Amino acid sequence: MTSHPAFLPPPGARAYRLGTSRGEFAVVDSSPAAGVEGRGAVLMLPGFTGSKEDFRLLHEPLAQRGYRVVAVDGRGQHESEGPLDDESAYAQRELARDVLAQAEALGGPVHLVGHSLGGQIARAAVLLDHSPFRSFTLVSSGPAEISVSQQQRVKLLRDALAVLSMEEVWEAIQAMGAPEEVGGPARGLGDQDQLRRRWLGHSPAQLLATGRQLCTEPDRVAELAALPLPFHVLSGAHDDTWPIAILDDMALRLDARRTVITGAEHSPNADRPLPTAHALADFWDGIKDRPGEPADPRTS
Repeated sequence: MTSHPAFLPPPGARAYRLGTSRGEFAVVDSSPAAGVEGRGAVLMLPGFTGSKEDFRLLHEPLAQRGYRVVAVDGRGQHESEGPLDDESAYAQRELARDVLAQAEALGGPVHLVGHSLGGQIARAAVLLDHSPFRSFTLVSSGPAEISVSQQQRVKLLRDALAVLSMEEVWEAIQAMGAPEEVGGPARGLGDQDQLRRRWLGHSPAQLLATGRQLCTEPDRVAELAALPLPFHVLSGAHDDTWPIAILDDMALRLDARRTVITGAEHSPNADRPLPTAHALADFWDGIKDRPGEPADPRTS
């Protein structure tokens, strides 16, 4: 970590580097609240241009429900190091192997949560090896490539990164309008200085590689549905990255629990953290682990 991090961890959490067989990753880690029985650990993966801080409003309510929450910056994201110009380091399979190493380092099995891009990386990890996971929740993360309108936005960003520095791209984003209108890296849980520092911490190669993945991801829902895991599809009531009807259909194909958070959009973890945390904990609380009991909480 830097000596002056852009974000302070939420109350009761600590920020450190998690050592794994594939290197160190920056995490924010919170334990169950004092006096609350522990109910397991959760590994959370952020989305495109995001970071572990996107989950910071979930730590306290999930700690009150007995869950240890570990939110991670993936390779080349924010405070986790990665090559600046080698896109091969960010191939989806490589990022998936990182997730398996993170789960192993936490002592697994863990509940896995992936937001947007993080959901697709998490899916790739589960398809490589589902054994380190107790359940899998996709938050605003769809079955295949992102919508055409979002593909156009990603292409604009990738074109800019090809000719401009990260600082110059940030200034261009700022010139486009108010953060709540522009979205992307200029919008999030923090002020503009914090979000700028987060943006500058990203590797350009990571953004280029993962942006391409978002625009070309195939539909692998049938493969995922064949695995013996409890699934949960959670989203806001509106999403222009993957339309809600597409997420509804994916949940049906997965025989997954489906949660729609009213008043939230693409980031329910930030838009409405309390109902999001409660929905996650309710899902995990319903999973049966004891021998002879079916691990199937997939009811609406």
